[in-house]
Amino acid sequence: MTPTSVGMRCPECARDRTRARTVRSTSGVPVVTRALIVLNVIVFLAETASGVRLGGCSGSCGSVWNHGALLGYSIAHQHQYWRIVTGGFLHDGILHIGVNMLSLYFVGSALEPALGRFNFAAIYLVSLLAGSFGALLFQPNVPTVGASGAIFGIFGALIVVAYHRGIPIWQSGLGMVLVINLIFSVTFSGISIGGHLGGLIGGLICGEIVMRFSERRRVPAVVYTGFALVAVASIAGAIAVAGTTGLAPHGLTI
Repeated sequence: MTPTSVGMRCPECARDRTRARTVRSTSGVPVVTRALIVLNVIVFLAETASGVRLGGCSGSCGSVWNHGALLGYSIAHQHQYWRIVTGGFLHDGILHIGVNMLSLYFVGSALEPALGRFNFAAIYLVSLLAGSFGALLFQPNVPTVGASGAIFGIFGALIVVAYHRGIPIWQSGLGMVLVINLIFSVTFSGISIGGHLGGLIGGLICGEIVMRFSERRRVPAVVYTGFALVAVASIAGAIAVAGTTGLAPHGLTI
């Protein structure tokens, strides 16, 4: 045994250092986060090339926007199911994409090293689908664009990871950031509260799935099955609520 400041410990234990409680558990460049940012920027450039102004969509929005925005009417009556995904990669102007990509960079840079690239990418996609479901549930007849639902999802997963690793949610500031963003979502018009809440719930569920089974064997099968179930439920829900509207589209939410 070896004497230490906290009593007698075995030699092996004495050589160990207490690890600081942080969300990040692995090192490395957040490759998926950067790839998602590049993808969103490329799509935005395609939007602007097809007619969307840098200040936002007004009047004619161009072919990319018109054929990709999330819209219940087009999903239900024209069977354009791809909108459930593509709407999450479109943005309404340079300010919209700038804020979203900045948020994605900071949240993704914290979460991706903690969960690994594949888990992070899967949670992002599932959260995007859940956000589309939420947006259609609240406003199926309003075109919706933006990565906010997916970003809310990975932020929700980050909160779950922090909680399971003993990081105080309120002392770390995560809780306050979430509250501020939710207040912002319900305060200003043109914000898809359904998309934000749907993405957040999807991310919370996926984050809990990862953390619950991260210490057990056969993790991939359980975790990926859980991801798939949330994704399928989100897609099915989105298609179901999209069919509740028969009106022509109007307005815009982000």
